[in-house]
Amino acid sequence: MGLLTFKGGVHPYDGKDLSKDKPIKSVSPKGDLVYLLSQHIGTPAKPLVAKGDRVLVGQKIAEPGGFVSAPVHASVSGTVKAIEPHLTVGGATVPAIVVENDQQYEEVEFSSVEKVEDLTKEEVIKRIQEAGVVGMGGAGFPTHVKLSPKEPDKIEYVLINGAECEPYLTSDYRRMMEEPQLVVAGLKTILYLFDHAKGYICIEDNKPDCIKKMEELVKNEPRIEVKALQTKYPQGAERSLIYATTGREVNSGMLPADAGCVVDNSDTAVAVYRAVVLGRPLIHKVVTVTGDAIASPQNFAVCTGMIYEELIEEAGGFKEEPAKLISGGPMMGQSLYSLQVPVTKSSSALLCLTKDEVSASPETACINCGRCVTVCPARLVPSRLATYADHQNEEAFVKWEGMECVACGCCSFTCPAKRHLTQSIKSMRMMVLNNRKKNA
Repeated sequence: MGLLTFKGGVHPYDGKDLSKDKPIKSVSPKGDLVYLLSQHIGTPAKPLVAKGDRVLVGQKIAEPGGFVSAPVHASVSGTVKAIEPHLTVGGATVPAIVVENDQQYEEVEFSSVEKVEDLTKEEVIKRIQEAGVVGMGGAGFPTHVKLSPKEPDKIEYVLINGAECEPYLTSDYRRMMEEPQLVVAGLKTILYLFDHAKGYICIEDNKPDCIKKMEELVKNEPRIEVKALQTKYPQGAERSLIYATTGREVNSGMLPADAGCVVDNSDTAVAVYRAVVLGRPLIHKVVTVTGDAIASPQNFAVCTGMIYEELIEEAGGFKEEPAKLISGGPMMGQSLYSLQVPVTKSSSALLCLTKDEVSASPETACINCGRCVTVCPARLVPSRLATYADHQNEEAFVKWEGMECVACGCCSFTCPAKRHLTQSIKSMRMMVLNNRKKNA
């Protein structure tokens, strides 16, 4: 049987050799910690502390602002210095709690259980919610919401996304190589919630050692299989992964649960296990610091709230002045103009490149070659959608299914005219969504 995959996609240089063979290194923050109150999709969290308060590791310092929200916990012990606006990777400012690290790392008492079966399903969901677990693959969707579909009995597949198709990123790979038992334990914890579901651990075939390790671990698990995927970007995108492994299609008007699926990142699975069985909140993250401008590319296990600039220092600093800084990968990451931004629950990578290929390639006229159509995993016509977007033609944009775009960047990557297709379409999608909210 051939490798599982989807329609479309591209094969960019993956850059993974820079960091994939280096074990995860734990680092401690040196300066203040900045905890953004918006580290997730949904309503921002609300502070539970005030300036001058002392906090402990694992203490809840902000509570959810609603059901689609998540609490925030301190990853160090220390004193609250301020509650003030702070810069995000997107360039906006949001409220944040600033904690002065006392370097003592005194912890609250965590409530563990012997095994997940000692809890009811409702208690499992509650522990995930209280731990502030969100999707750690980038989206930041509160995990307790994702694991609470209206009809849990109709969930047939729980997919653990270990594809890590984004170039340069290797944090999920290192996690699966170094702590595969925790990934499996997390999947088994999620499967406990869905009586009729089967678990798939999905890994691209450029990680054969990881596939072998996982297959050995689950060989006696009747409800769990390892699925080898064809190495292709964006194989790890939620819709692509569901189609590749189950043959089911999901559109913008659906949730994965509507197709009988739940999808969680491999690191999220680990966080679920730690929350449910160990009673520990989500306060640490593995982040890839890489790129040809970095002296020693590596994966670091860091505290949430740690400032990006400190990660650069841990990686030996810059061996050459970077022309481009990106939070995340080159395909879907966000460009940075400052390193004074904190690590959040969904931070995945800090990519530092000596060349800014996008700025160095001037945009020219479309030659109607159709390459963007060939690679689009949503089977759209990106060149046309971008033109509608550039002309603010909302009606035509929606008619030509512009809302189905997943902003993967394949069209921009393959365009010989170097048109900023993804950027235009993404901006128009946001405009349409905002207009719909105004008119609702």
